[in-house]
Amino acid sequence: MSPVIKRAFLAAAVISSGSAAAAEIKVMASPAAIAAFKEVLPQFEQASGHKVVTDFAVIAVLKRRIAAGEAFDIVVPSPELVDELVGEGKIAADTRTAFGRTGVALGVRKGTPKPDISTAENLKRALLAAKAVGHSKEGQSGVHFREALQRLGIAEEMRPKLRALDGKEQASAIQNGDIDILASGMGPIMDMPGVDSLGGLPAALQSYVRLSIGVSTASKEPEAARSLLRFLTSPAVAPALKAKGVERD
Repeated sequence: MSPVIKRAFLAAAVISSGSAAAAEIKVMASPAAIAAFKEVLPQFEQASGHKVVTDFAVIAVLKRRIAAGEAFDIVVPSPELVDELVGEGKIAADTRTAFGRTGVALGVRKGTPKPDISTAENLKRALLAAKAVGHSKEGQSGVHFREALQRLGIAEEMRPKLRALDGKEQASAIQNGDIDILASGMGPIMDMPGVDSLGGLPAALQSYVRLSIGVSTASKEPEAARSLLRFLTSPAVAPALKAKGVERD
C-alpha cells in the first residue's frame, strides 16, 4: 500500500467513526507502546482533529495510579489489568480489545560496538562480557529478562552486574556509560535517544508483554475515545505498529 493510499485509508477509518467536535483524549499506556504510538497517533490527530495526550508508565504503576482515582480516557495495560478494571466498573466492557504484544530487546549506547545476540550462546557471551546490565525495575520486560538469564544458566553470575532501573533512569544510565547493555521492551529501546538497538532476544528465549486496550466508563470524551480505539485496533495501522515493536497476536 502506497503512503498516500495508506494515509487516505486511515483518514477514512477515523472520519467515518462518527466523532464530531474536536476533543482532548488522555491515554495512559505501558511504555511498550511508546514508539508505536509516536508513529501512528499523529495520523489520528491529523485525520480526526482530536488531540491525544499520552502518559506512559509500567503496568504496575498504571494499576496504582488508576486505583488512586487518576482520570483517563483510554488505558493500554496488560489484558489482566483490563479485565480487573472492567470488573471494577472502570472500563466499559464492550471496549475491551486485544492490542498486541511486544518482546524484550537489548540496546547499547550509540556509537559503541554492537555485540551479536542472535543466538542463545552469543547472547550469553555478550552479557557475561558486560560490566553492568540494566533492566526494568517494575516492568514485565524486566521479569522476562531475568527469566531468560535463568534459562541461559547465568542468573547467579549476572546478579552482581544487574541494575534495576525505572523508565527515566534507563536512558541516562546507558547514555552516561553506567551500564553497557540495557534490556527493555522493543518500543522503549527504539524510542530511546542515544541508544542503538541490538534487536530482540533469540526466539527460544523471547517472552512477550501482551497489551489490551479499554475506554474509561468515566471518560469525558467517550465518542472520541472510542474513535481512537477503533483506529488503534484497525488492520490499517498494524504494519506501522509492527515496525515499532508491537505485533498483533
